[in-house]
Amino acid sequence: MSQLPPATLEGWYALHQVFALDWAGLHGLDATARTRLVAETRGLLGELASPDVPGWSAFYQLVGGGADTLFIHFRETPDALADAQLRIRRSALGPFLRIEYDYTSVTEAGLYQPTAEAARQAEPYSPEFNRIIEEAAAAERATPHVQSRLYPKIPEGMRYVSFYPMSKRRVHPDNWYTLPVDERNRLMREHGLTGRRFGKKIYQVITGSVGLDDWEWGVTLFAHDLLDVKRVVTDMRFDEASSRFGEFGSFYVGILLSPEEWVEKFLGA
Repeated sequence: MSQLPPATLEGWYALHQVFALDWAGLHGLDATARTRLVAETRGLLGELASPDVPGWSAFYQLVGGGADTLFIHFRETPDALADAQLRIRRSALGPFLRIEYDYTSVTEAGLYQPTAEAARQAEPYSPEFNRIIEEAAAAERATPHVQSRLYPKIPEGMRYVSFYPMSKRRVHPDNWYTLPVDERNRLMREHGLTGRRFGKKIYQVITGSVGLDDWEWGVTLFAHDLLDVKRVVTDMRFDEASSRFGEFGSFYVGILLSPEEWVEKFLGA
């Protein structure tokens, strides 16, 4: 018999893009072409990051990662996300960007506790079960904490970012998806309590990608101090939810740049 999946809440769609620049092509531009590229790129990045856009975009200089820059976009719909992607590709900058990795997902809050509680009160998927879940989901969505998870803002003063995709292990005997919902709830609660110790130092955004990308979740950590990223990830690796069930992809670490700073840094404006 299959186990009970947790209910989830979703918010903004997200796209993480890792680019390498065509440095040879950039160095080969004459003065007129470079001036045109700088002006158009400054306008493009400024528009993508505009506060008038529902959602936001941010641009990072990568440290390591086999590439140069990370663009992060949040939008209301997948259509708006696709439009942002297309604008970059069709722009004057587009031919000088080589995609090294991208990740499509949507902000997610997992309702492990409400799902476990509903299963104790009613038969899963029965009308009563569905009612309990719907009421719990509405109450959770209304809280400022969940709103900040579903519709995140660029955290003020947190210049550093670390992004990585992950999945839950599905290999016997450590198969996450065969665990009872009460056990998954216990493990995720423990995992969450570890993260809360870093609440003032780390701003975490979880995005879900089951059915959208190769991995199951994306984790984006914003920080004032990059060492706090190292510390929180280290501590959470010792939680059973990670030590037994976590599978992790590549990590990308970046430094936040304004559109003007990005253009100056990479195009030499």
